[in-house]
Amino acid sequence: MLNRTFFLLLLTSILVSCGQESKKSDQPGNKGRVLEYPDQLAFLNADGEVITTLRYATADDPEERNQGLMDVRSMPQDAGMVFFFDVEEPQSFWMANTPLPLDIMYVNSDSVIVSIYQNTVPFSQTTLPSGSPAKYVIETNGGFSITHDIREGMKVRF
Repeated sequence: MLNRTFFLLLLTSILVSCGQESKKSDQPGNKGRVLEYPDQLAFLNADGEVITTLRYATADDPEERNQGLMDVRSMPQDAGMVFFFDVEEPQSFWMANTPLPLDIMYVNSDSVIVSIYQNTVPFSQTTLPSGSPAKYVIETNGGFSITHDIREGMKVRF
C-alpha cells in the first residue's frame, strides 16, 4: 500500500510539474529562443559593392539546421541565420514551428543567390524548394530582401 501511495504521489508531482512548465512557455511574456549573431556577411551588387550587411547565427550541423529559427519570436532587423551544408544540392525549407515571417534566400557554392522566398507564412507546412542546387540558405526577417533591393543573381560574401 505504501509503494502504491508513493507511486501516485510521484506521478502527480510529475504531472503538475509538466503542466506548470507548459504554462510558462505559453505565457505572453515568453520571448522564445534568443540567439546571438556573432558573424557577418555582405550582400553585393553587380559591381561587387556592398549594398548591406547581415549579422547572423550559424546552423552548420544537422541538429542546428533542423531547429533553425523555430521558436525565435523576434530578431533584430539586421540579423538572421545562415545554414551551411556540406554538399551543394537542391534544398527545401518550411516554416513549421517558426513564428516569424521570413525571407529565405538559397545561395549556391559560388555565393550567388539562386532563389528568394519573401515574407513566408509563419507556421506553414508548405515546402519552399530552392529550384537550383544550393550550399547555403540565408533566413532574414520578412521584407529584408525588398527593403535592401536584394535580388536573385546577386552575390553574398561570408
